[in-house]
Amino acid sequence: MNEPTAYSLPASHETAAVEVHHPTPIAPAHTAPIVPVQPGTIPTVASVILPDGRIITGYAVAPAQPEPVAAKPAVSRTAVNVALGGVGFLAACGGLLLVTSFIAALTAFIGQLIILAAVIFGGWIAVQVFSASGHRSGTTVNIRRAVFKRNHFHS
Repeated sequence: MNEPTAYSLPASHETAAVEVHHPTPIAPAHTAPIVPVQPGTIPTVASVILPDGRIITGYAVAPAQPEPVAAKPAVSRTAVNVALGGVGFLAACGGLLLVTSFIAALTAFIGQLIILAAVIFGGWIAVQVFSASGHRSGTTVNIRRAVFKRNHFHS
């Protein structure tokens, strides 16, 4: 018996005692016998004849009634007016912000157009001045010898 076989337990487990636990029944809360109770009224049995001749018999079941919806509390006119006034105020503020931004952008654009016109006009004047010295068809005035009298040049 000391030789271990394929189905035997090791020597240290052979002497272990096995405890078996049995459940304890619980006493019922009431001791009166349970008697099945018939419903107060016997529901009517309905039979339906299908087009192929089969007959289906069963109890008619009343459709389930949905629970009544709780009445919503009334919203006062003052609360509605305050909410609409707030929405209107926010819309007006947003519109004024957009108008202000548009005016600022338009002002910057007009300023850039004025600067561009000045640059183009100044370039045109520079081209006229520097290109006139290349040919002698115009009148040449020596400013160093000119005499100023009543806003007129006299040489």
